[in-house]
Amino acid sequence: MDKNWSEMNKEMQTLLSRKATFQEGIEKLLALREDVFEQITQIVMTFPEDAFYQMPFAGASGYHSKTLAYSIWHIFRIEDIVAHEMIAGDKQVLFEQGFRETVNSPIITTGNELSGDDITEFSRQLNVRELYRYAQAVMQSTNQILTRLEYPDLKRKFGDEMADKLRQSGCVSEDENAFWLIDYWCGKDVLGLIRMPFSRHWIMHVEAMRRIKNKLCSLARKGVDPVAYCGFSCNHCFLGAWCGSCRTAYNTCSFATTSPDGKCPNAVCCQAKGIDGCFECGLLEDCEKGFYTPTNDGANAAKAQALYIRKYGKKEFLKVQDRLHQKYDFAKTQEILGYDYREGLRILEEN
Repeated sequence: MDKNWSEMNKEMQTLLSRKATFQEGIEKLLALREDVFEQITQIVMTFPEDAFYQMPFAGASGYHSKTLAYSIWHIFRIEDIVAHEMIAGDKQVLFEQGFRETVNSPIITTGNELSGDDITEFSRQLNVRELYRYAQAVMQSTNQILTRLEYPDLKRKFGDEMADKLRQSGCVSEDENAFWLIDYWCGKDVLGLIRMPFSRHWIMHVEAMRRIKNKLCSLARKGVDPVAYCGFSCNHCFLGAWCGSCRTAYNTCSFATTSPDGKCPNAVCCQAKGIDGCFECGLLEDCEKGFYTPTNDGANAAKAQALYIRKYGKKEFLKVQDRLHQKYDFAKTQEILGYDYREGLRILEEN
């Protein structure tokens, strides 16, 4: 489990268990959910459409054996059902806000009954942007329910009447891989449901989504030029494990994920100019776009590398990167090249 999420989850549970710290526990829970949901946002906003129905770990045992689209659907269908049918006693977001039609899902269940090719075909049919909007709406509605809870509500339990209601709703498949959910949920009190599925269930599935996206990025980078438009070497970047390179559709570098359109400004600029990289641009020395933004602590290290490529070519650049990583123990190039691009270029030339 992600260390930060794990610590937040443990702290949240401790706070919720005491009346004096209950409200603080709710605030911690909301903060955890916001942090985890940001991972979903980054994936949806930066990954190509076909990524959401790919299954790079097909046949494996675990949550990562699914698809990105299935994972989002599964997380938020379960939350929608539990939050509204059980805790709030009102109408599910899927039906209340018309997402059943806009998401284009052929099912209204949690998806537990699906496996193998059925998951791929199901995922292919979904409108991912509408699915994301559905996930946002469910999260927001659940957050509102959570903020209205009082400490005594945590001990509220659910019996046979609720189990019958869930069976009649048709939102849980009668398949043996799904039907157990009803007894599982009804065996918990509200506190138990907060722990699972409102927090831990999110974490497990979003961590699985991370594994899926990392694998897709790795597959995308095979045979692709490892030198990024800005001058970084994807082969030596500390983010390389989860970025598919700006030269593929799986561009999830730090500037891509923080840009409104999910595209790094350096990549966009180079593509518009029809050049292979910033190292071919006559404006490089004075450029302040993307990675060269003055407030970026790696700006001058990136510029130094682009200037080195301009003078010596990509092949020599990759060789000097190999030598630097053999000689020094570092993660970020600015740790070695410093914060002056002229000094950084000198260091590269001396190695």
